[in-house]
Amino acid sequence: MKSRRDDANAPAPAPAPTDDAPFEVSMKRLAEIVGRLERGDLPLEESLALFEEGVSVSARSQAKLEAAQRRVEELLAVDDEGRSRRAPLDPLVD
Repeated sequence: MKSRRDDANAPAPAPAPTDDAPFEVSMKRLAEIVGRLERGDLPLEESLALFEEGVSVSARSQAKLEAAQRRVEELLAVDDEGRSRRAPLDPLVD
């Protein structure tokens, strides 16, 4: 059983990343969430809240990865004759 002293020495959880947070910040928060859930010492309601946050962070991160993949595919695209296509690209949004 954890004591109050254990809770006082635990690092404070990082704030939930915002929609515009860098991908790396979101991944760090997701790792923290997974670590806390894997310990299995949280009350049910707190576990559910963390799980919900993790699903949200994961979905936003997946969307950023998909946008990056589309951008790479556009950069590597070639025409029917094997030449690089040069199309203007929208800047990658973090």
